[in-house]
Amino acid sequence: MMLDSLSKGQKAKIKKIRTDGKLLRRLLDMGFVMNSEIEVIREAPLFDPMELKIQDYYISIRKSEASLIEVKI
Repeated sequence: MMLDSLSKGQKAKIKKIRTDGKLLRRLLDMGFVMNSEIEVIREAPLFDPMELKIQDYYISIRKSEASLIEVKI
């Protein structure tokens, strides 16, 4: 299951990030590491971007970036 398919209030753990290069480094720097718990806080009216809670802080990412993050519920 990919992160972009989760709905508001759902929690999951990060299983794998399916990208490389600068985007991978940026996601890792923001705390998107293996087995981190992530919660969907809300989505923008047109569903992009989405606000997430990860490691006790809030972050917004685009759906296109969220679609690269594999999670398990």
